[in-house]
Parts: sequence; structure tokens; C-alpha cells
Amino acid sequence: MNPSAPALAEDAIVRLPRGVRLREDKARGGWVLLAPERVFQLDPVAREVLARVDGERDIGAIVDDLAAAFAAPRERILGDVRAMLADLILKQVLEVV
Repeated sequence: MNPSAPALAEDAIVRLPRGVRLREDKARGGWVLLAPERVFQLDPVAREVLARVDGERDIGAIVDDLAAAFAAPRERILGDVRAMLADLILKQVLEVV
């Protein structure tokens, strides 16, 4: 994890800031995160996480949902989700509410 990345508690709520959108890119096949003057191509895992980021559910609830949906170990998902969300916060395409 990046040392300058924010530490995210499980009760933190994140959202896409104004001007950032999650969209399906039918031309290239897949999903992208569109930000002003930037496009982030998402892998299937990132898409599953960001599809659950609604500005209302906290990180713990998102992780619980992913663990149930994919029958995967919660602690591993929590670490991966925290790292991904912290990286997107540093890139200013996600914010803590």
C-alpha cells in the first residue's frame, strides 16, 4: 500500500465525486471510470467494487456484500478493497463522505 494513501476505516463511506462516472464502454468492451480529462479502464474486480460504491454504504458493508457474492475470505477482500479505494482517493476519482 502507498505510504501516502489514506487509512480507511470499515465505517468510512466513499463516493464518486461530482464529474466522475462509472460507465460501460461498449466500444472497447468493459467498464471505465470517467473523470475530467482521464479514463480508467476497470478490471472485473474493480468494477464489482465500484458498482457497490453508492455514497451510502460503508466499506464494511461493501466488503460483506463482496464476500457473500463471491464466497471469498472477508479479511482478504477487506485488504484488497481498502488498497484499491485508497489508490483511487489519491487519484482524486473517489472521496470519503
